[in-house]
Amino acid sequence: MKKLLIFCIFLLSFQSVFAQLNFLPKFIRQMYFRKDTSRKPGFVLLPALSSAPETGVEFGGAALFSFYTDTLDRGTRVSSLFGYSTLTTKGQVKLSLNANYWTPQNKLHYTGVISFYNYPFNFYGVGNNTKTADEKHTGEKRYKLGFAGEKRLGDNFYVGVVAGVIKYFYPYSYDYSSILYSPAVQDRHGGASAYIGPSFTFDTRNNNTYTTKGMIISSYYNIMHGTYGNNGYRGGFFNIEYSQFFLLAKQLVLGLDIQEQSLTGGRSPFYLLPQMGSDEMMRGYYQGRYRDRNYIAGQTELRYRIDKRFGIVGFVGTGEVFHSAFSTDQLKPNYGGGVRYFFDIEKGLAIRMDYGVGQKPAGEKRESGLYVALGQSF
Repeated sequence: MKKLLIFCIFLLSFQSVFAQLNFLPKFIRQMYFRKDTSRKPGFVLLPALSSAPETGVEFGGAALFSFYTDTLDRGTRVSSLFGYSTLTTKGQVKLSLNANYWTPQNKLHYTGVISFYNYPFNFYGVGNNTKTADEKHTGEKRYKLGFAGEKRLGDNFYVGVVAGVIKYFYPYSYDYSSILYSPAVQDRHGGASAYIGPSFTFDTRNNNTYTTKGMIISSYYNIMHGTYGNNGYRGGFFNIEYSQFFLLAKQLVLGLDIQEQSLTGGRSPFYLLPQMGSDEMMRGYYQGRYRDRNYIAGQTELRYRIDKRFGIVGFVGTGEVFHSAFSTDQLKPNYGGGVRYFFDIEKGLAIRMDYGVGQKPAGEKRESGLYVALGQSF
């Protein structure tokens, strides 16, 4: 049974009627139909409800608090606090708090995350051609604390540092025939690591929430060292992403996005391997269905702003994971489309819903996924 996800957006297609007739309570109108252009702080809450046999009923929601550190300078970017929390009737939980802080005139940029997941997931093995028949359902506990800080040098260049700790735990399994006991799966019971490293960003975007022109190239390298019972682990994680935006017409934007990730070092803990699939890149693939030491993907998205409140997008992309050798023959496709509702017009903040489609492996159903999230995909 596929997981059913429902986000209540209060019948947005009738927003003009509700706004004129004051049909909805004031706090709901303020969250979803905000017209204020005074650069004041904003808050939005999205309830979530889902159901699956392995979790029972899952309920909770996401909340976003947005603000400017300088309300007079029009160039200062939007800062935000984003929280997500759900609980299932079988005692599973997701808790996450993310901060994104820009100082006045964007001289410093800080991000932070603290999260705890105790939630099941499906593991398919390591490599670019895993099979649905090998699916192993298992639980995961994950603790993460991360921080990044960058200082602007010149007009568009930022240099900084990333640091944090992360711990994964997986229950012991006595099914030695499962994919978890494949020789390619290292550190199958989890482990803890601390990391620190440099970050570099080149950013010419005209806006960080709804970009219509400019580019951003961001990269970091995490130097990782095992902790607690994982003291023997030494490795690293490299990430680089390039995005560029072109204003084709007044309401039409073309976005390009390319990302590469690599795990370095002699060992390959399966939980640290780059993973294909998310609500931002390679939409349509279950996150972690394909994972390996290297990952590269690219996408292009055409965004049309129908009016101040609504927009539609179409996207197409491709990507793959690989151990050491990249092959164009192994690239997997994805494509799809979605809608956008801008609940805060002044800040360019939107709720998005996308449907992505991936490949159809031989003898299996075509891969696909529905995504509801806050903000743009990139």
